[in-house]
Amino acid sequence: MSSPTTALRVGELRPSQLLHTYGIGAVTDLPNLSTMVMGLDDWDPVRARVLTEDRLLAAVRRRLGGSVTALRTPPHLPENPADPHGDWTRTGVPVGLFPRWLRCSRERCNQLAPASSGLFQLRPHLYRPEKTKYVHTNCGGPGKGQPTALPARFLVACKNGHMDDFPWVYFVHKGGAACDNPTLSLTESGTTGEAANVFVRCTCGAVRSMADAIGQAGESNLPACRGHHPHLGTFTPGCDEFARTMVLGATNSWFASQLKVFSIPRAEEPLTQAVREHWNLLSPLAAVPAEAAKMLLPTQACWPELEQYGAEAVWAAITREAQSSSGDTAEDDEEFDLITPEWQAFTHPRNHSLPDFTTVRERQVPDGTSDWLDSVVLVHRLREVSALTGFTRIEAPEWLPDEEVHTRPGAPLSRTDPTWVPCAELRGEGVFLALKEQAVAEWERRDAVRARERILQDAHWAWCTARGMEPRWPGIRYALLHTLAHVLIRQFALDCGYGASGIAERIYARSGPDPMAGILLYTAAPDSEGTLGGLVSLGRRNRLGPAVAQALEEAKLCSSDPMCAEHDPRIHARLHGAACHACLFAAETSCERGNHYLDRALLVETLTDDTCAFMP
Repeated sequence: MSSPTTALRVGELRPSQLLHTYGIGAVTDLPNLSTMVMGLDDWDPVRARVLTEDRLLAAVRRRLGGSVTALRTPPHLPENPADPHGDWTRTGVPVGLFPRWLRCSRERCNQLAPASSGLFQLRPHLYRPEKTKYVHTNCGGPGKGQPTALPARFLVACKNGHMDDFPWVYFVHKGGAACDNPTLSLTESGTTGEAANVFVRCTCGAVRSMADAIGQAGESNLPACRGHHPHLGTFTPGCDEFARTMVLGATNSWFASQLKVFSIPRAEEPLTQAVREHWNLLSPLAAVPAEAAKMLLPTQACWPELEQYGAEAVWAAITREAQSSSGDTAEDDEEFDLITPEWQAFTHPRNHSLPDFTTVRERQVPDGTSDWLDSVVLVHRLREVSALTGFTRIEAPEWLPDEEVHTRPGAPLSRTDPTWVPCAELRGEGVFLALKEQAVAEWERRDAVRARERILQDAHWAWCTARGMEPRWPGIRYALLHTLAHVLIRQFALDCGYGASGIAERIYARSGPDPMAGILLYTAAPDSEGTLGGLVSLGRRNRLGPAVAQALEEAKLCSSDPMCAEHDPRIHARLHGAACHACLFAAETSCERGNHYLDRALLVETLTDDTCAFMP
């Protein structure tokens, strides 16, 4: 990782962190520095590997526009550089110092000033970049080291994704005219660290507690949002949102807006599958003479994946693919249905054996589940590709149905329309459960279920109206399957060896002429070999039956009952019924809808409702 202003390495991050935790526009806390990941305009895509996933690219183009032509991994550094201090150290993900205000860490000083004031000096560390820091050069006496200058503790941000340095001079002078030469300090009294015990002081005598900058009172004590995007270096005047004070490192300072898909088979034979995955790169070779095309094959970016088959076999596959697709039209970039192709792949009666998609269909469902469970598929190999399309601050992206299509991307990733977006690929395993359509359809038609759905719909309508959004109810079927997924995640975590936060879900729910009713529980890691098989082993008939039975039994009673079971979502316009942290809520990394659309009463009998339960 390098800074665009000093061209120094200042730390390291894993590629997956650049999408899920410290993506573009996020503040990254290093031991002695606080930096912000810059926009795509400042990235060097030379070392960014292109990922091929046409369905994801089509969805990204639909959300961000047709300018996006590629999906790329974050730039990577060589594992064994010949020169540890060469130009390669300047290649990585660019970051900039943020916040730009620093505070001297010496207890008797605590001087507060911007890094550009000249009071602080950057001290790089060649051998351990994470130790790079700023020091207060004029602080301390003879024999004393120069104290470290730490990032200022507070920032301001707004719901439109803007972020800025805290207006220290404006705030301490209460919006009035500042003194001629303001010199500020930030001090604390007591040991609690509360905002009421943190004070900004000026040499002119002005003093103000940071408690005045927090909450609704803080909105009136701060200037209007300047519309600043530090990761782009731009200002958007006229922002209509209030600037809010935020503590450095707050978890609500950055929420990723993402799209993700699973790589699904395009052919049963591995070579044909690989050629079809990279057809955009290989199709021009079909018009080249055979000998010339074979010589050009090693120059293609996808050749490392195809080399194992040999040039002759690859050329033969290209020829066959060109002949079979000669009458077909190009793939429509407007394709955005990410769920249906995956559902069809998982419910296919034949097993798949491909490097990124290996499935085995269990011959029988576990005992006691034949009334509602149609099939179980063990997914031994799975590849997930996710793309970062934007981000939000203060509030997470709204988890609404069809969010792949309709949700706005949030703050932009670049100053101009992006031509590529950063992606990450994970490999893992999972268990797919398909429910019997007849059982689900009959359950949906029950009067008690319809009455419960009206309650949840009313709460959903109020929730969307309060946010100025169009209500799009996902359906009672989705709430049922989502609840079942969360119940099983908790039980699987106890039995398979993975933590609950490491097990994710994918819900396939749709009524109508082409119905779907299934869930995929999976775990994935950035390692090229995937995971260890603990989740797949739990999906086998002899282990899945007891796990499901135990999970459903645990769901009947919550430690927060009767309050949890009696929860009426209409009172506070919530998007969940009988659900809470003690029974159903899962980690952010596990749930695809932010713990919305959950209700134990739809799945099992609860203390207050025994009429809606799907399970016998």
